[in-house]
Amino acid sequence: MSRLLKILGTLIVIQVITLSTYAQDKSYNASFEFYNETFNLQIDSSILIHTKSVLSEQYIKACYDQVNAGKYRPIMDSLIAYKTKHQLNDWLYYQLIRKTAQSISPKQENYERYTFYKWFLMGKSGYDVRLTIADNRIIFYAYNDEDISDIPFLLFKNKKYMCLNYHDYAHADLNKVPPYDMINIPDAQDAFSYKITRMPDFKPENYAEKKLEFNYKHKIYHFNIKLNPDVAAIFTNYPVVDFADYFNIPLSKETYGSFIPLLKSNVSRMSQKKGIDYLMRFTRYAFLYESDEDNFGKEKRLSPEETLFAKYSDCDDRAALFFYLVKEIYNLPMIALLYPTHITMAVQFDKPIGDPIVYKGKTYSMCEPTPQQQDLNIGQIAAKLKNTAYQVVYQYDPKNR
Repeated sequence: MSRLLKILGTLIVIQVITLSTYAQDKSYNASFEFYNETFNLQIDSSILIHTKSVLSEQYIKACYDQVNAGKYRPIMDSLIAYKTKHQLNDWLYYQLIRKTAQSISPKQENYERYTFYKWFLMGKSGYDVRLTIADNRIIFYAYNDEDISDIPFLLFKNKKYMCLNYHDYAHADLNKVPPYDMINIPDAQDAFSYKITRMPDFKPENYAEKKLEFNYKHKIYHFNIKLNPDVAAIFTNYPVVDFADYFNIPLSKETYGSFIPLLKSNVSRMSQKKGIDYLMRFTRYAFLYESDEDNFGKEKRLSPEETLFAKYSDCDDRAALFFYLVKEIYNLPMIALLYPTHITMAVQFDKPIGDPIVYKGKTYSMCEPTPQQQDLNIGQIAAKLKNTAYQVVYQYDPKNR
């Protein structure tokens, strides 16, 4: 009997050790590729939510209490360190948050829990982010004070909150979500910004070359531009931002290095007027035209790098690309003119060319970067626009950058 008790006691001890080991094994390391580096995570079992419950405010707060009391700091330290090292803008940092949440709780397994982790990590990063529940949906908002269109938002206590997960509810009217049920994270007050002033560094081996041809003054110019398909992923759910932010989205380092020095070389022996004419016609004729409605089924503004990559582009895309090229090569003052169905550019020269555009006491010359029925020169405007009212939606002055 004594021997049997000893055996049972040993088995119990083994079982306790096994269960203890199993509990410890719930803590794990994870890693994923993020642009040009591997991002490593230490995920402790204390922050893993296992309870499956009905989606409610009480459930979210219970999850918050558990994770907030757990060992989440190593994850936050890794996130903040990476953001600081790579100078990530908020939108790119949010992409890192999304991948981190996916590593902790895959979106396809439990969407609500995945969204909770995004909210928690963004809030602990200092952003004023909120969750609401409506029609059994968890909806994720971030405080933003910029001019953003085409995504749902709501006003709460005189602050505007943009919906960060609207694309997951394609057919839902999220503007009807009651603002009084917003769940916040204590001491999180920072505004979230959609501005992109620096593209991430990508692995050079992930770039592919795209060949472009362009005929100018009876001479064919060839370009082998390095482009990275990961750029498209960055802008998949990117909203329509105001023109000041949109026009100043830069190229990635590899694309810039394969393209801008060659353009500078091509125009180096040209006069300023001829060089800008060259850039205008490159932007106008090096790409196929298609409207956003036909191409995407909605308004979508492509960044300069996306325009170089895309098969089709419209007037917004070409205006942004032309602006970027002129700024990088000549850095001249410019304005963007928005018509009811078109946007175009005008550049300030030492002396105006053609029919001048006067804005705030300064004179600009039209530079049409999009194909028109006429082959327009600098200073000429399309006949259909001559008597049409326009609005200057962006003014660039190199002296006031």
